[in-house]
Amino acid sequence: MESYLENFTPTLSKDINTLKNKYLNVRNLSLSICEPLSIEDYVVQPIVDVSPPKWHLAHTTWFFENLLLAKYVANYKMFHPDYNYFFNSYYESLGERVLRPNRGNMTRPSVADVFAFRKYVDDQMLSFFESNQEKTPEMLYIIEIGLQHEQQHQELMLTDIKYILGHNPLFPVYQSNDTPDQSHGIVSAEHYFEIAEGVYKIGYQGDDFHYDNETGVHKVYLNGFKFLNRLITNQEYLEFLADGGYQDHRHWLSDGWDWVKSNNVKAPLYWYKKEDSWYNYKLSGFQKMAPAEPVTHISYYEANAFAAWRGKRLLTEHEWEVAAQRYVTKPNNGNFVDHKHFHPQSLQGDSLQLMGDCWEWTQSAYLPYPRYQRPGGALGEYNGKFMVNQMVLRGGSCATSANHIRTTYRNFFHPHLQWQFTGIRLAEDI
Repeated sequence: MESYLENFTPTLSKDINTLKNKYLNVRNLSLSICEPLSIEDYVVQPIVDVSPPKWHLAHTTWFFENLLLAKYVANYKMFHPDYNYFFNSYYESLGERVLRPNRGNMTRPSVADVFAFRKYVDDQMLSFFESNQEKTPEMLYIIEIGLQHEQQHQELMLTDIKYILGHNPLFPVYQSNDTPDQSHGIVSAEHYFEIAEGVYKIGYQGDDFHYDNETGVHKVYLNGFKFLNRLITNQEYLEFLADGGYQDHRHWLSDGWDWVKSNNVKAPLYWYKKEDSWYNYKLSGFQKMAPAEPVTHISYYEANAFAAWRGKRLLTEHEWEVAAQRYVTKPNNGNFVDHKHFHPQSLQGDSLQLMGDCWEWTQSAYLPYPRYQRPGGALGEYNGKFMVNQMVLRGGSCATSANHIRTTYRNFFHPHLQWQFTGIRLAEDI
Protein backbone atom coordinates (compact mmCIF):
# COMPACT_ATOMS: atom_id res chain seq x y z
CA MET A 1 0.00 0.00 0.00
CA GLU A 2 2.98 2.35 0.43
CA SER A 3 3.21 3.37 -3.24
CA TYR A 4 -0.52 4.03 -3.35
CA LEU A 5 -0.35 6.28 -0.27
CA GLU A 6 2.27 8.52 -1.86
CA ASN A 7 -0.49 10.10 -3.97
CA PHE A 8 -2.33 11.33 -0.88
CA THR A 9 0.43 12.43 1.49
CA PRO A 10 0.69 16.06 0.27
CA THR A 11 -3.05 16.68 0.58
CA LEU A 12 -3.91 14.76 3.74
CA SER A 13 -1.08 16.10 5.86
CA LYS A 14 -1.92 19.78 5.30
CA ASP A 15 -4.22 20.40 8.28
CA ILE A 16 -5.47 17.88 10.83
CA ASN A 17 -8.16 20.34 11.96
CA THR A 18 -9.59 20.42 8.45
CA LEU A 19 -9.83 16.64 8.49
CA LYS A 20 -11.42 16.71 11.96
CA ASN A 21 -14.07 19.18 10.78
CA LYS A 22 -14.78 17.04 7.74
CA TYR A 23 -15.15 14.04 10.05
CA LEU A 24 -17.75 15.86 12.15
CA ASN A 25 -19.67 17.09 9.11
CA VAL A 26 -19.82 13.69 7.43
CA ARG A 27 -20.79 11.86 10.60
CA ASN A 28 -23.52 14.40 11.37
CA LEU A 29 -25.00 14.03 7.88
CA SER A 30 -25.57 10.32 8.50
CA LEU A 31 -27.59 11.18 11.58
CA SER A 32 -29.47 13.89 9.70
CA ILE A 33 -30.48 11.41 7.00
CA CYS A 34 -32.04 9.21 9.67
CA GLU A 35 -33.91 11.96 11.54
CA PRO A 36 -37.24 11.53 9.67
CA LEU A 37 -37.38 7.78 10.42
CA SER A 38 -39.57 5.99 12.91
CA ILE A 39 -37.78 3.53 15.16
CA GLU A 40 -39.31 0.61 13.22
CA ASP A 41 -37.76 1.85 9.96
CA TYR A 42 -34.23 1.30 11.25
CA VAL A 43 -34.41 -2.51 11.27
CA VAL A 44 -36.18 -3.48 8.02
CA GLN A 45 -34.44 -5.40 5.19
CA PRO A 46 -37.01 -6.11 2.44
CA ILE A 47 -34.49 -7.58 -0.04
CA VAL A 48 -30.87 -8.66 0.02
CA ASP A 49 -29.63 -5.45 -1.69
CA VAL A 50 -31.23 -3.20 0.94
CA SER A 51 -29.52 -2.97 4.32
CA PRO A 52 -31.30 -1.67 7.44
CA PRO A 53 -30.45 1.97 8.27
CA LYS A 54 -29.32 0.77 11.70
CA TRP A 55 -26.74 -1.46 10.03
CA HIS A 56 -25.37 1.41 7.89
CA LEU A 57 -24.94 3.60 10.97
CA ALA A 58 -23.07 0.85 12.78
CA HIS A 59 -20.99 -0.40 9.85
CA THR A 60 -19.58 3.05 9.04
CA THR A 61 -18.67 3.36 12.74
CA TRP A 62 -17.14 -0.12 12.76
CA PHE A 63 -14.82 1.02 9.97
CA PHE A 64 -13.16 3.71 12.11
CA GLU A 65 -12.96 1.52 15.21
CA ASN A 66 -11.46 -1.53 13.51
CA LEU A 67 -9.28 -0.03 10.81
CA LEU A 68 -7.94 2.96 12.75
CA LEU A 69 -8.53 3.10 16.51
CA ALA A 70 -7.93 -0.55 17.35
CA LYS A 71 -4.82 -0.59 15.19
CA TYR A 72 -3.14 2.69 16.14
CA VAL A 73 -4.37 3.82 19.58
CA ALA A 74 -2.53 2.21 22.48
CA ASN A 75 -4.71 0.27 24.94
CA TYR A 76 -7.84 1.01 22.92
CA LYS A 77 -10.93 -0.67 24.41
CA MET A 78 -13.42 -1.98 21.85
CA PHE A 79 -17.02 -0.86 22.45
CA HIS A 80 -18.33 -4.43 22.21
CA PRO A 81 -16.36 -7.62 21.46
CA ASP A 82 -18.99 -9.01 19.06
CA TYR A 83 -19.54 -5.91 16.94
CA ASN A 84 -16.85 -6.93 14.45
CA TYR A 85 -18.99 -9.98 13.64
CA PHE A 86 -22.20 -7.96 13.43
CA PHE A 87 -20.98 -5.03 11.35
CA ASN A 88 -18.16 -6.26 9.11
CA SER A 89 -19.52 -6.12 5.58
CA TYR A 90 -17.34 -8.12 3.18
CA TYR A 91 -13.79 -7.90 4.55
CA GLU A 92 -12.62 -11.51 4.60
CA SER A 93 -9.30 -10.52 6.17
CA LEU A 94 -11.11 -9.07 9.21
CA GLY A 95 -12.94 -12.21 10.24
CA GLU A 96 -16.37 -13.85 10.21
CA ARG A 97 -19.49 -11.74 9.77
CA VAL A 98 -23.26 -11.84 9.58
CA LEU A 99 -24.22 -12.74 6.01
CA ARG A 100 -25.71 -9.88 4.03
CA PRO A 101 -29.23 -11.34 3.64
CA ASN A 102 -29.46 -11.71 7.44
CA ARG A 103 -28.78 -8.11 8.44
CA GLY A 104 -32.49 -7.45 8.94
CA ASN A 105 -32.80 -10.35 11.38
CA MET A 106 -30.70 -8.54 14.00
CA THR A 107 -33.17 -6.86 16.35
CA ARG A 108 -30.23 -6.61 18.75
CA PRO A 109 -28.09 -4.63 19.18
CA SER A 110 -30.88 -2.10 19.50
CA VAL A 111 -31.03 1.23 17.68
CA ALA A 112 -30.15 2.89 21.00
CA ASP A 113 -27.09 0.63 21.27
CA VAL A 114 -26.00 1.61 17.77
CA PHE A 115 -26.29 5.31 18.57
CA ALA A 116 -24.26 4.72 21.74
CA PHE A 117 -21.65 2.91 19.62
CA ARG A 118 -21.43 5.89 17.26
CA LYS A 119 -21.02 8.34 20.15
CA TYR A 120 -18.34 6.22 21.77
CA VAL A 121 -16.29 5.95 18.57
CA ASP A 122 -16.81 9.63 17.70
CA ASP A 123 -15.52 10.62 21.14
CA GLN A 124 -12.50 8.35 20.66
CA MET A 125 -11.87 9.79 17.20
CA LEU A 126 -11.98 13.36 18.52
CA SER A 127 -9.49 12.41 21.23
CA PHE A 128 -7.27 10.94 18.51
CA PHE A 129 -7.49 14.14 16.42
CA GLU A 130 -6.61 16.29 19.44
CA SER A 131 -3.86 14.05 20.81
CA ASN A 132 -0.13 14.58 20.35
CA GLN A 133 0.18 11.19 18.69
CA GLU A 134 1.98 11.42 15.36
CA LYS A 135 -0.50 11.23 12.48
CA THR A 136 1.23 9.16 9.80
CA PRO A 137 0.21 9.28 6.11
CA GLU A 138 -1.34 5.83 6.48
CA MET A 139 -3.51 6.95 9.41
CA LEU A 140 -4.65 10.05 7.56
CA TYR A 141 -5.45 8.02 4.49
CA ILE A 142 -7.55 5.56 6.50
CA ILE A 143 -9.53 8.47 8.00
CA GLU A 144 -10.08 9.97 4.56
CA ILE A 145 -11.19 6.71 2.99
CA GLY A 146 -13.40 6.09 6.03
CA LEU A 147 -15.16 9.38 5.37
CA GLN A 148 -15.48 8.67 1.66
CA HIS A 149 -16.79 5.22 2.60
CA GLU A 150 -19.41 6.78 4.88
CA GLN A 151 -20.52 9.13 2.10
CA GLN A 152 -21.07 6.10 -0.10
CA HIS A 153 -23.19 4.57 2.66
CA GLN A 154 -25.15 7.79 3.05
CA GLU A 155 -26.22 7.39 -0.56
CA LEU A 156 -27.05 3.75 0.07
CA MET A 157 -28.99 4.73 3.18
CA LEU A 158 -31.17 7.14 1.22
CA THR A 159 -31.90 4.64 -1.51
CA ASP A 160 -32.47 1.86 1.03
CA ILE A 161 -34.81 4.08 3.05
CA LYS A 162 -36.71 4.84 -0.15
CA TYR A 163 -37.06 1.13 -0.86
CA ILE A 164 -38.24 0.44 2.68
CA LEU A 165 -40.83 3.25 2.64
CA GLY A 166 -41.70 2.84 -1.03
CA HIS A 167 -42.75 -0.77 -0.50
CA ASN A 168 -45.01 0.11 2.40
CA PRO A 169 -48.64 0.26 1.14
CA LEU A 170 -49.09 3.56 3.02
CA PHE A 171 -46.28 5.17 0.94
CA PRO A 172 -44.98 7.20 3.92
CA VAL A 173 -43.52 10.64 3.29
CA TYR A 174 -39.84 10.81 4.24
CA GLN A 175 -39.58 14.57 3.74
CA SER A 176 -42.10 17.01 2.28
CA ASN A 177 -40.79 18.90 -0.71
CA ASP A 178 -41.20 22.60 0.01
CA THR A 179 -39.30 23.74 -3.09
CA PRO A 180 -41.25 24.96 -6.15
CA ASP A 181 -42.02 22.07 -8.50
CA GLN A 182 -40.63 22.89 -11.93
CA SER A 183 -40.76 19.33 -13.21
CA HIS A 184 -44.17 19.37 -14.88
CA GLY A 185 -42.97 21.60 -17.72
CA ILE A 186 -42.23 20.85 -21.34
CA VAL A 187 -39.55 18.28 -22.10
CA SER A 188 -36.50 20.04 -23.56
CA ALA A 189 -35.73 19.40 -27.22
CA GLU A 190 -32.97 16.94 -28.02
CA HIS A 191 -29.57 18.36 -28.88
CA TYR A 192 -26.40 16.34 -29.41
CA PHE A 193 -22.84 17.42 -28.66
CA GLU A 194 -20.09 15.97 -30.84
CA ILE A 195 -16.69 14.65 -29.76
CA ALA A 196 -14.18 14.14 -32.53
CA GLU A 197 -12.28 10.91 -32.96
CA GLY A 198 -8.87 10.87 -31.36
CA VAL A 199 -6.64 9.65 -28.57
CA TYR A 200 -7.62 10.78 -25.06
CA LYS A 201 -6.26 10.38 -21.54
CA ILE A 202 -8.45 8.51 -19.05
CA GLY A 203 -8.05 8.21 -15.28
CA TYR A 204 -7.46 10.42 -12.28
CA GLN A 205 -4.75 13.06 -12.58
CA GLY A 206 -4.04 15.03 -9.41
CA ASP A 207 -3.12 14.67 -5.74
CA ASP A 208 -6.53 14.89 -4.04
CA PHE A 209 -8.39 11.85 -2.82
CA HIS A 210 -9.46 9.26 -5.37
CA TYR A 211 -10.13 5.54 -5.29
CA ASP A 212 -7.68 2.93 -6.48
CA ASN A 213 -9.98 1.93 -9.36
CA GLU A 214 -9.48 5.40 -10.92
CA THR A 215 -5.70 5.02 -11.08
CA GLY A 216 -3.63 3.96 -14.01
CA VAL A 217 -3.86 6.99 -16.30
CA HIS A 218 -3.89 5.64 -19.83
CA LYS A 219 -4.70 6.63 -23.38
CA VAL A 220 -7.68 5.38 -25.35
CA TYR A 221 -8.60 5.80 -28.98
CA LEU A 222 -12.22 6.83 -29.52
CA ASN A 223 -14.14 6.96 -32.77
CA GLY A 224 -16.16 10.12 -33.22
CA PHE A 225 -19.43 10.13 -31.28
CA LYS A 226 -22.16 12.44 -30.08
CA PHE A 227 -24.16 12.44 -26.88
CA LEU A 228 -27.51 13.82 -25.77
CA ASN A 229 -27.42 17.14 -23.93
CA ARG A 230 -29.60 15.83 -21.09
CA LEU A 231 -30.95 12.73 -19.42
CA ILE A 232 -33.92 10.82 -20.82
CA THR A 233 -37.18 11.97 -19.24
CA ASN A 234 -40.25 10.24 -17.85
CA GLN A 235 -42.26 11.37 -20.87
CA GLU A 236 -39.82 9.77 -23.29
CA TYR A 237 -39.75 6.56 -21.31
CA LEU A 238 -43.56 6.50 -21.24
CA GLU A 239 -43.43 6.44 -25.05
CA PHE A 240 -41.28 3.31 -24.81
CA LEU A 241 -43.90 1.71 -22.56
CA ALA A 242 -46.76 2.77 -24.83
CA ASP A 243 -45.00 1.21 -27.81
CA GLY A 244 -44.85 -2.14 -26.05
CA GLY A 245 -41.19 -1.85 -25.06
CA TYR A 246 -41.47 -4.46 -22.32
CA GLN A 247 -43.24 -6.91 -24.63
CA ASP A 248 -40.87 -6.77 -27.62
CA HIS A 249 -37.82 -9.03 -27.28
CA ARG A 250 -36.04 -7.30 -30.16
CA HIS A 251 -34.90 -4.42 -27.94
CA TRP A 252 -33.48 -6.54 -25.16
CA LEU A 253 -30.24 -8.35 -24.41
CA SER A 254 -30.86 -12.04 -23.82
CA ASP A 255 -30.17 -11.78 -20.07
CA GLY A 256 -32.34 -8.68 -19.91
CA TRP A 257 -35.24 -10.38 -21.66
CA ASP A 258 -34.98 -13.32 -19.24
CA TRP A 259 -35.00 -10.82 -16.35
CA VAL A 260 -38.14 -9.10 -17.68
CA LYS A 261 -40.02 -12.37 -18.09
CA SER A 262 -38.83 -13.99 -14.86
CA ASN A 263 -39.71 -10.96 -12.75
CA ASN A 264 -42.76 -9.75 -14.72
CA VAL A 265 -41.17 -6.31 -15.10
CA LYS A 266 -43.48 -3.80 -16.77
CA ALA A 267 -42.06 -0.42 -15.76
CA PRO A 268 -39.27 1.22 -13.75
CA LEU A 269 -39.18 0.74 -10.00
CA TYR A 270 -41.72 2.88 -8.08
CA TRP A 271 -43.96 3.42 -11.15
CA TYR A 272 -47.68 2.77 -10.71
CA LYS A 273 -50.58 3.17 -13.10
CA LYS A 274 -53.95 4.24 -11.70
CA GLU A 275 -56.78 4.39 -14.20
CA ASP A 276 -55.20 6.25 -17.15
CA SER A 277 -52.45 8.13 -15.29
CA TRP A 278 -48.97 7.19 -14.14
CA TYR A 279 -47.70 7.92 -10.63
CA ASN A 280 -44.44 7.27 -8.87
CA TYR A 281 -43.22 7.14 -5.32
CA LYS A 282 -40.65 9.72 -4.24
CA LEU A 283 -39.22 10.41 -0.82
CA SER A 284 -41.65 13.33 -0.79
CA GLY A 285 -44.57 10.89 -1.22
CA PHE A 286 -46.78 9.25 -3.82
CA GLN A 287 -47.19 11.74 -6.69
CA LYS A 288 -48.40 12.04 -10.23
CA MET A 289 -45.66 11.47 -12.80
CA ALA A 290 -43.72 14.61 -13.76
CA PRO A 291 -43.04 14.34 -17.53
CA ALA A 292 -39.90 16.50 -17.67
CA GLU A 293 -38.06 14.83 -14.79
CA PRO A 294 -35.31 12.35 -15.67
CA VAL A 295 -36.48 8.76 -15.60
CA THR A 296 -34.78 6.98 -12.72
CA HIS A 297 -34.54 3.62 -10.92
CA ILE A 298 -33.70 2.01 -14.24
CA SER A 299 -31.68 -1.19 -14.59
CA TYR A 300 -28.89 -1.48 -17.14
CA TYR A 301 -31.11 -3.90 -19.05
CA GLU A 302 -33.85 -1.26 -19.31
CA ALA A 303 -31.42 1.52 -20.23
CA ASN A 304 -29.90 -0.61 -22.98
CA ALA A 305 -33.33 -1.68 -24.28
CA PHE A 306 -34.57 1.92 -24.41
CA ALA A 307 -31.47 3.00 -26.33
CA ALA A 308 -31.95 0.13 -28.81
CA TRP A 309 -35.62 1.09 -29.25
CA ARG A 310 -34.54 4.64 -30.11
CA GLY A 311 -31.89 3.41 -32.55
CA LYS A 312 -29.13 4.79 -30.30
CA ARG A 313 -26.78 3.38 -27.68
CA LEU A 314 -25.32 4.21 -24.28
CA LEU A 315 -21.98 5.93 -23.87
CA THR A 316 -18.94 3.88 -22.93
CA GLU A 317 -17.34 4.99 -19.67
CA HIS A 318 -14.37 6.35 -21.63
CA GLU A 319 -16.66 8.41 -23.86
CA TRP A 320 -18.51 9.69 -20.79
CA GLU A 321 -15.27 10.77 -19.13
CA VAL A 322 -14.04 12.56 -22.25
CA ALA A 323 -17.40 14.36 -22.54
CA ALA A 324 -17.12 15.38 -18.88
CA GLN A 325 -13.55 16.59 -19.42
CA ARG A 326 -14.83 18.81 -22.20
CA TYR A 327 -18.05 20.16 -20.69
CA VAL A 328 -17.90 19.91 -16.88
CA THR A 329 -16.10 22.92 -15.42
CA LYS A 330 -17.24 22.41 -11.80
CA PRO A 331 -17.97 18.78 -10.91
CA ASN A 332 -19.87 19.75 -7.74
CA ASN A 333 -22.38 21.86 -9.71
CA GLY A 334 -25.55 19.83 -10.06
CA ASN A 335 -28.44 18.35 -8.14
CA PHE A 336 -26.73 16.53 -5.26
CA VAL A 337 -27.86 15.45 -1.80
CA ASP A 338 -26.70 18.86 -0.51
CA HIS A 339 -29.79 20.41 -2.16
CA LYS A 340 -32.13 18.01 -0.32
CA HIS A 341 -34.40 17.46 -3.32
CA PHE A 342 -33.83 13.71 -2.96
CA HIS A 343 -35.01 13.21 -6.54
CA PRO A 344 -33.71 14.03 -10.05
CA GLN A 345 -34.84 17.42 -11.31
CA SER A 346 -35.89 18.56 -14.76
CA LEU A 347 -33.28 20.24 -16.95
CA GLN A 348 -32.41 23.73 -15.71
CA GLY A 349 -30.66 26.38 -17.80
CA ASP A 350 -27.68 25.22 -19.83
CA SER A 351 -26.87 22.28 -17.55
CA LEU A 352 -26.08 19.02 -19.34
CA GLN A 353 -26.94 16.98 -16.21
CA LEU A 354 -23.61 15.18 -16.47
CA MET A 355 -23.10 15.56 -12.72
CA GLY A 356 -25.81 14.80 -10.17
CA ASP A 357 -29.48 13.88 -10.69
CA CYS A 358 -28.92 10.27 -11.88
CA TRP A 359 -26.05 7.85 -12.11
CA GLU A 360 -25.69 7.17 -15.83
CA TRP A 361 -25.38 3.60 -17.00
CA THR A 362 -22.54 3.10 -19.46
CA GLN A 363 -22.08 0.10 -21.74
CA SER A 364 -18.68 -0.60 -20.14
CA ALA A 365 -17.97 -3.60 -17.94
CA TYR A 366 -16.28 -2.83 -14.61
CA LEU A 367 -12.67 -3.89 -15.17
CA PRO A 368 -9.24 -2.74 -13.91
CA TYR A 369 -7.37 0.01 -15.72
CA PRO A 370 -3.93 -0.76 -17.18
CA ARG A 371 -1.24 -1.19 -14.50
CA TYR A 372 -3.89 -1.37 -11.77
CA GLN A 373 -2.39 -2.49 -8.46
CA ARG A 374 -4.69 -3.70 -5.74
CA PRO A 375 -3.64 -2.24 -2.35
CA GLY A 376 -2.56 -4.62 0.38
CA GLY A 377 -4.42 -5.43 3.58
CA ALA A 378 -8.14 -5.01 4.26
CA LEU A 379 -8.39 -1.90 2.08
CA GLY A 380 -7.32 -4.02 -0.85
CA GLU A 381 -10.77 -5.61 -0.67
CA TYR A 382 -12.49 -2.28 -1.26
CA ASN A 383 -12.73 -2.26 -5.07
CA GLY A 384 -10.54 -4.77 -6.85
CA LYS A 385 -12.34 -7.98 -5.97
CA PHE A 386 -15.61 -6.69 -7.47
CA MET A 387 -14.23 -6.26 -10.99
CA VAL A 388 -16.44 -8.90 -12.61
CA ASN A 389 -20.06 -9.15 -13.84
CA GLN A 390 -20.87 -5.49 -13.15
CA MET A 391 -21.42 -2.40 -15.30
CA VAL A 392 -19.93 1.07 -14.77
CA LEU A 393 -22.03 4.13 -13.93
CA ARG A 394 -20.82 7.72 -13.97
CA GLY A 395 -21.71 11.19 -12.73
CA GLY A 396 -23.30 10.83 -9.29
CA SER A 397 -26.94 11.37 -8.35
CA CYS A 398 -29.32 13.40 -6.22
CA ALA A 399 -28.26 11.16 -3.31
CA THR A 400 -24.51 11.81 -3.77
CA SER A 401 -22.62 14.43 -1.75
CA ALA A 402 -21.19 17.17 -3.96
CA ASN A 403 -17.73 16.93 -2.39
CA HIS A 404 -17.64 13.17 -2.93
CA ILE A 405 -17.89 13.06 -6.74
CA ARG A 406 -15.33 13.47 -9.54
CA THR A 407 -15.50 13.12 -13.31
CA THR A 408 -13.22 10.08 -12.96
CA TYR A 409 -15.37 8.39 -10.27
CA ARG A 410 -16.35 4.85 -11.26
CA ASN A 411 -19.49 3.44 -9.68
CA PHE A 412 -20.53 -0.13 -10.49
CA PHE A 413 -23.61 -2.30 -10.09
CA HIS A 414 -25.02 -5.55 -11.39
CA PRO A 415 -27.11 -4.95 -14.55
CA HIS A 416 -30.48 -6.00 -13.07
CA LEU A 417 -30.47 -3.55 -10.14
CA GLN A 418 -32.96 -0.66 -10.09
CA TRP A 419 -32.99 0.63 -6.52
CA GLN A 420 -30.32 3.31 -6.97
CA PHE A 421 -31.02 6.67 -8.65
CA THR A 422 -29.93 5.47 -12.09
CA GLY A 423 -30.82 7.00 -15.47
CA ILE A 424 -30.21 7.05 -19.21
CA ARG A 425 -28.21 9.22 -21.62
CA LEU A 426 -28.21 8.39 -25.32
CA ALA A 427 -25.26 8.42 -27.70
CA GLU A 428 -24.48 7.48 -31.28
CA ASP A 429 -21.55 7.18 -33.64
CA ILE A 430 -20.58 9.88 -36.13
